[in-house]
Amino acid sequence: MIYKKVSKSSHRWLLEHFNDKYVKEAQKNRLRSRSWFKLEEIDKKNKLFRSGMHVLDLGSSPGGWSQYAVSKIGKKGHVIAFDILPMKKIIGVDFFQIDFFNKKKLQLMLNNFSNSNFNVIMSDMAPNMTGCSFIDMPRIIEICNIALKISNCLLSRNGILLLKSFQGEGFNDFFSQMKLFFSKIKIFKPKTSRARSREIFILATR
Repeated sequence: MIYKKVSKSSHRWLLEHFNDKYVKEAQKNRLRSRSWFKLEEIDKKNKLFRSGMHVLDLGSSPGGWSQYAVSKIGKKGHVIAFDILPMKKIIGVDFFQIDFFNKKKLQLMLNNFSNSNFNVIMSDMAPNMTGCSFIDMPRIIEICNIALKISNCLLSRNGILLLKSFQGEGFNDFFSQMKLFFSKIKIFKPKTSRARSREIFILATR
């Protein structure tokens, strides 16, 4: 077996990750990921969820957001989750493994759920980051456009889209495009996001 030397940057990330208070709290409470706390913070400030809602979770694995949403919408609600990666079962969540970059599969998904009206569509999707902005940002914007397309087809009237994006080239143009479809939009960064992260969240209401 060949062992690869861990780079200094990877070593720093591992130390930061396992010393992160939200990672420790998630492990302590048997939560799927630290992202639970991001959604909890966003929800407390904006009151996203109500009992009985229908929620669509894009980029759901390992399941932190789905797990949180189920806890808020109750047994009368329903969460449908999608990811290119597998996800362990969560009671109250129907999970489908799909690659949204496959246009035929994306269209099939849209057709299958065309009669659904989701109250909340949330996307925590992100590409594998290279650290090179000129490579990462086009991928990020492409993913954001996929989430926007899905929301335009499946989001209910007065529905909410919660979308993760990143600061960088192409974001302003994408944000201008969002204004064509939503009546209220705001951008923010939760305190639970890591300080060095360039991620931001868009909350848009029809």
